[in-house]
Amino acid sequence: MLRQVLQAGLGSSFHALGRFVASHPVFFASAPMLLSILLGASFSRYRVEENVEYLLAPKHSLAKIEGNLVESLFPMNRSKHALYSDLQTPGRYGRVIITARKGSVLDPVHLDTILTLHRRVYQMQVPASSFNYSFSSLCLPDDSNACIIDDIIRSMQGIQSARAANHTPPPLKYPITRLADGRQAYIGHQLGGVQGWGPMAKGDGVRSARALQLTYYLQAHTSLMDKVAGQWEMAFCAELRQFGAGHPKLGLYPSTSSSLRTDFQHSSVLARRPLLISLGLCSVLAVLCCSMRDCVRAKPWLGLLALLSITLSGLTAAGILNLTGATYNSTYLGIPFVMLGHGLFGSFEMLSSWRRTREDQHVKERVAAVFEDVMLRFSGSTLLHLTALGLAASPLTNMEAVRLFCRTASLGVAVGYVYTLSLYGSCLVFTGYLETGYRHGCCCRRVPKPERLDAKPAWYRCLMYTRYEQETAAHVSPPRSYDNAHENAHGNVNDSHLLLGCMRRCYGDWITNTYVKPFVVLLYLVYISFGLMGFMQVTQGSDPSALVAMDTATVLYARAQQRYFSSYSPVIGFYIYESAPYWNASAQRDLLEYTKGFQRISWLESYLGYLSELNQSTSQPRRNFTRTLRLHFLRQPRYAHFADDIIFAERGAGEEPEVAASRVFLVAKTTENKREEMSVLLDTLRRLSLTSRVRFLIFNPSFVYLDRYAAAVGWPLRHSLLAVLFLLGLASLALVEPLVAAWLGLTLLSVQFGVVGFMTLWGVELDCVSVLCLIATLGHAADCSAPLLCGFAGGRGESRTRWVRVALERHGVASLQALLCYAAALAPVACVRSNLTRTIFRCLALAAGCSALHTLAFLPTLLTFLPPAKTRDPQNQRGPGSPRQEVECVEMNDSTRVVDQITTV
Repeated sequence: MLRQVLQAGLGSSFHALGRFVASHPVFFASAPMLLSILLGASFSRYRVEENVEYLLAPKHSLAKIEGNLVESLFPMNRSKHALYSDLQTPGRYGRVIITARKGSVLDPVHLDTILTLHRRVYQMQVPASSFNYSFSSLCLPDDSNACIIDDIIRSMQGIQSARAANHTPPPLKYPITRLADGRQAYIGHQLGGVQGWGPMAKGDGVRSARALQLTYYLQAHTSLMDKVAGQWEMAFCAELRQFGAGHPKLGLYPSTSSSLRTDFQHSSVLARRPLLISLGLCSVLAVLCCSMRDCVRAKPWLGLLALLSITLSGLTAAGILNLTGATYNSTYLGIPFVMLGHGLFGSFEMLSSWRRTREDQHVKERVAAVFEDVMLRFSGSTLLHLTALGLAASPLTNMEAVRLFCRTASLGVAVGYVYTLSLYGSCLVFTGYLETGYRHGCCCRRVPKPERLDAKPAWYRCLMYTRYEQETAAHVSPPRSYDNAHENAHGNVNDSHLLLGCMRRCYGDWITNTYVKPFVVLLYLVYISFGLMGFMQVTQGSDPSALVAMDTATVLYARAQQRYFSSYSPVIGFYIYESAPYWNASAQRDLLEYTKGFQRISWLESYLGYLSELNQSTSQPRRNFTRTLRLHFLRQPRYAHFADDIIFAERGAGEEPEVAASRVFLVAKTTENKREEMSVLLDTLRRLSLTSRVRFLIFNPSFVYLDRYAAAVGWPLRHSLLAVLFLLGLASLALVEPLVAAWLGLTLLSVQFGVVGFMTLWGVELDCVSVLCLIATLGHAADCSAPLLCGFAGGRGESRTRWVRVALERHGVASLQALLCYAAALAPVACVRSNLTRTIFRCLALAAGCSALHTLAFLPTLLTFLPPAKTRDPQNQRGPGSPRQEVECVEMNDSTRVVDQITTV
């Protein structure tokens, strides 16, 4: 009873709203347009988010806390050359991978060419503020104020000098080699594709190398220096392109600190023209879907006006974002399709409901009936959209790109809902008056009367075809039941529309055929099987380079990095952030055990070796251990660089300082799945740090993308799904029939399950972009299937098969029209050369396909033999001797229109 009261109350409210909109169509048409124009002027405040780490890295993670601690102990600007990372090295820098198309980069001709390139980079100048800045004035200096350069450059210069003097070149070992000054250096990330004279694990000499990587670190302490460093990076890329054109035997793959940001935003630039093509294709298909043989009852302009309403709502939402200071990023490319899908379903549902209204009613009454019939379902689906997107837009979401996308999409859906009620509703009023006046649906020209139309040519009669002439003669229909009378009254309208006629005459009977049902059930089992196969193979994609435009510097550099430098991980910093008993033999064994199996650049290991060379015990009193470390070991030229890895703390007057903190650099042996192995390594060492007597942490700049990434991308999806199911359960208590809520919940789960499985089989990883699309899939599936379920559950007095056909005719056609227009708009996005848009296209295409399968195939079949059951109306259940009820309809006409209809029972 409560459900009936609420439905009746909401229906009456929407009926009154429809009458109000129909009574003031000019206001509701002009106000949204004027508001969109005013807010569209705010694009002068358009800003782009430039911090990719802010968008794609988990916002709250232990790695960021550890990074802040590391920065406070060992400033990153003085150690970035040692703490190497693939794509996420902090600060400004220019980096290039040089490959030899034939031979080795250590061959004399290639080695000389590479050193020539190195000198040209040093001599390159950038004009700024009436001063020419070279690399020497911008570089990151060491303790002697000399530019920090890669150790492989010093080795190559030594090899070149030895060859010029006809001497034997010094041996070059891998991955740790010894330089001319006696210190050891890790060159695993500077030399790639290495082949040695023996096993590389033993550190034998290098015979050949296919690739070489050079990095030039810059200072960016002030805004001026940061601006000049940015200009130097652009000049660096231009210089490499020019050098590569003159030396075709070498392949050059540059990357700078701004490459990832630039290439991430480049997807928006590439998608501009395809989005315009999408709008054009969707407009053409919307016009065709709204057209029919009857030129008066056709509504081709409503298709364009529906797209206009969605476009203006998007412009209004963008204006609100600009006024609130929000920033844009490339993930927003999926928001127009979220708004388009939701708006198209509402628009075509309203048009379908309009065609089911009585034509002899006034336009205001017809619009009010449309609002009463459609707006309750459309409001419910909008609420599902806002629930799914709103929860993911909450501060609880740990991925900033997901939170910003869902916040903006929820705003767009809300504004689109208001514009559908106002702007599209007023457009429906205007076209209704055109239909009442018997004016052509396209050119608005009045259709001639039958006696005048017969004298026109055949092509003119074809263009002006309408049922006008059938209504000029009064007729009395034979007695028939009310339902059949209502269906026959609209049969000609349905038959004059291609999709309506096909659904009424062909598809509805075919999909509910007894012999077709087993094949549909078998198809659903195949769907579940392949979905499960993909669901079991879901992989996480935490690599930012997988979300940028294709054929860009970032992608080409990442491919070369993966091909030639995947043997070893990035350099991991092993930080002991509290005072530890380094002089204790037990503590030494523990530290050496922790770093066992890694390639190491360790001051402790070198110091213990130094003590062994002096025939001293490695286990000494603290005072002797620290004194020898400070006054002897760190003053040796080959060990002096370890001074940056140790922090001494004063204990008091006359006492020897103690080692307050220190660090060791580790490198792990990896395979092609470097990021997955790094994630496992991070978790393993963290668990070890919880039980260790020595307090330590590990850090690399790339860890901020790996740490808690699975939880960051999975949380909003999982909780949005639970929130939608909870909302359906809550609504079933007071507003929606429980079986409808149950069927809709199962449909959402099935669609989501299929999209996750099939996108994995299609090569899409679970990253922040695919999660955005999966959250939007919940609302899209509800838009598509909810009207069909409500239409079927609301039927009484007929068999299940009969009401499935009626629901398909009333709501399936609207869903099919929306899906066709949506697919046409989505198709051009597949041509964009971008990994991000490719993920958006695949996920949204799978969402539309799975929703269409459930709405047009699976649900119509399953509802014919699963609950809810159809019970006959008690008023229609008559005994053999009960009086028979007949309905007689008498239509009274004037010369132009039906003016009244008298019904007697």
